[in-house]
Amino acid sequence: MNKLEDELLTLICEICHLPKPEYFDPTGDLVGPESALGIDSLDAVEIVVTVQKRYGARIASEETGREIMASLSSLAAFLRANGAEAEIGTKPR
Repeated sequence: MNKLEDELLTLICEICHLPKPEYFDPTGDLVGPESALGIDSLDAVEIVVTVQKRYGARIASEETGREIMASLSSLAAFLRANGAEAEIGTKPR
């Protein structure tokens, strides 16, 4: 897991009031019944809103959002592609 994925996992666990797991597969399902964290669609909305505010990257549509939120890796890749990696370690906006 890279630094951005680790930061996102910490943020997601804080948003969803979950303990951060010692090991988490960043390519596994992030949302839905197969999610190792048990994240549901309501949690996903909270995560999207927080990530958009913190990293300044807009997730434009529901369909795109599903693809981006498929895994921790896909979320991190989206943020990197939108220049958000520069925000790592900074305070929320």
